[in-house]
Amino acid sequence: MTYFSEKEEGDLPRDKEEVGEGVWGGIKALITARIDDGSFGATYALSCEDRRGPIGTDADALWQAMRAEIPDLQVRVLPPWYHGEDMPRTLDALDMIQFCWRCVGKPIHQSYHPYFQHYHLRFEVEEGREDFRTDINRIFRRNGLAYELKEDGSIERLVPPVLREALASAYFHTRDSELNRMLETARSKIGDPGEEIRREALEKLWDAWERLKTLGTGSDKKSQAIALLDATAGASSPILREALEREARELSWIGNHMQIRHSEKGKEQVAKGEHIDYLFHRLFSLIQVILRLNKEI
Repeated sequence: MTYFSEKEEGDLPRDKEEVGEGVWGGIKALITARIDDGSFGATYALSCEDRRGPIGTDADALWQAMRAEIPDLQVRVLPPWYHGEDMPRTLDALDMIQFCWRCVGKPIHQSYHPYFQHYHLRFEVEEGREDFRTDINRIFRRNGLAYELKEDGSIERLVPPVLREALASAYFHTRDSELNRMLETARSKIGDPGEEIRREALEKLWDAWERLKTLGTGSDKKSQAIALLDATAGASSPILREALEREARELSWIGNHMQIRHSEKGKEQVAKGEHIDYLFHRLFSLIQVILRLNKEI
């Protein structure tokens, strides 16, 4: 469903990465509602006393299993259906969503049991998962969160739009399989919700850059890099050629003086997630234009 305000004003920018109180309240309410209607009985069933099948969700079993797979919840958060006040970390909240997606199903009433006054249930798992995904993604969208619950139950961080387009259109099919592997690893990790995983993406992209500089036609690394930049700019664009060389030198300098490829004491750390996105986009753009204009690689 699209709200009227979205039609009038457009979507909020999807740039927030912290699950705040309001969002957590909505997620908690969503999980509680699925427990109350028996949806999680698809995996953690509360059974009829006459052993005629599932009749709802065993909430305690669900919580114990969730805590086992998300250990921080053992000390941080009461079960959301017990109206716990403590908020989980953002990464734990996202893990909870993935756990719930895996366990949910749409409950369908079967036979009525008049003695106990309840229905026996069967579950449409795929339909239940899709309904849950739609509701979670609506909460993300309405609150400007940079996350999306995918059809396979994974959660993807939405990178900034300009980088999102570049990543979506890139296809790595160079003759160097190791370079392809490095670039694909960097691309897959930059969309992870965890900041440490995104740092790994940045490191892998810088590794790819160092390898790419050795794939030109020169006799050593320096001449190989020069040949790549010459071919990228072309003979008719000397000003662009100079700009590309300055950019290449600057990015190599950044990689050597910050904690990207090196972790010695005194190297400056990439402090914020936004800095990771900025540096990734800057180098990714350079690599992409080099690959597009050097077909022999």
